This record gives sequence, structure tokens and C-alpha cells, in this order.
Amino acid sequence: MSISGGCYCGAVRYEADGDPIMKAQCHCRECQYFTGGQPNDFMAMPETGFKYTKGRPKRFSKSDVANAVTREFCPDCGVHIVTRSQALPGAVILKIGSLDDPTLFGQPQMIMQTADAQSFHHIPDGIPAFERFPT
Repeated sequence: MSISGGCYCGAVRYEADGDPIMKAQCHCRECQYFTGGQPNDFMAMPETGFKYTKGRPKRFSKSDVANAVTREFCPDCGVHIVTRSQALPGAVILKIGSLDDPTLFGQPQMIMQTADAQSFHHIPDGIPAFERFPT
């Protein structure tokens, strides 16, 4: 699979090649901050097939959280593009909204962190769901 995407203003662009490692939806409170209140749909892709083709993202890691992820986003428009996590070494976690063709996501293979879901969140039926991260 070959995927391309970028931010809203076009200052940062990327390409990702390979088979998705995971397609998921996360309801954790941290993801809600980054989505503006909704769950976060994402696709983990092999880091070896990922590259930025235009621009350089700004990076942020929260210093008061153990094993904090690193979030990469456009320094101009602020769109969150990628997360890098110690829990998924060798992967980049692409935000579905940043894909040129979001239909490539299809649907999540799993739903996680449902313990943090808000009453207005929709958790799809028929997809494995976990109160926290699956083990």
C-alpha cells in the first residue's frame, strides 16, 4: 500500500509505503484533546516506508507523562500528522484526517481506551473494543 498525505495548509507532506500494522480508533482523553473532542482514528505504518516529502514538522512530547509519545504537526496550520510511540517501535502512527484519501482507512480493526469515551462518542458494533490498551 502506498499512502500520501499532509497538513491543511500544504506546508508539510509525506508518503508511507507498506502494509498497515494496525488500524484503530482511540478514545483516550489525550486523543480527545488533539481531535477537538472526538476519538482519534489512526493507521500505524512501518517507519522504514515513511518519509516527509515537503516541509519539517514541529514535535512535541509531554514532559510530565511516563513513556510520552512524540506528536508531529505542521508548524504553520497546526494539523497533527504523526505520532511516534515507544509502545509501537518501528511504526509511525498516521492521523486519518491527514491522508489524501481517507477512504484507504476503511474501518478500525479495534477500538481502545473506551473507559475514557464520552457519552456522545459512537463506538461501532462488531469491532473488538478494549477499556484500555489491548494486551
